[in-house]
Amino acid sequence: MSTRTTPCHAAPATERTRRTAVRDKDGVPHLDLRGLEPPQPAVTILTFLDGPDAGDKVVVRLARDPIFLYPELAARGWTWEPLAAEPGDVRLCLLRPRRDARP
Repeated sequence: MSTRTTPCHAAPATERTRRTAVRDKDGVPHLDLRGLEPPQPAVTILTFLDGPDAGDKVVVRLARDPIFLYPELAARGWTWEPLAAEPGDVRLCLLRPRRDARP
């Protein structure tokens, strides 16, 4: 889990569309991947994170805990924080380490 203090909030569900990144008022992309069968949510997330539009923070909404995604995120240097969600709904804030951070 991340120890970063950067706030991350889930945008209201009305601002989301399935399989498409929607940006909130702060410009943070949100991916709603709830109707996809595994491994499509993980593949979609990793493809998005590897692309030019990811930025340093992405919020994802899933139907289940993506346990096989976590090692892939860690390997790419991303951390994650769970967000409040209804039962049967998983929301995660994915964070890229600051580029100016020093070890």
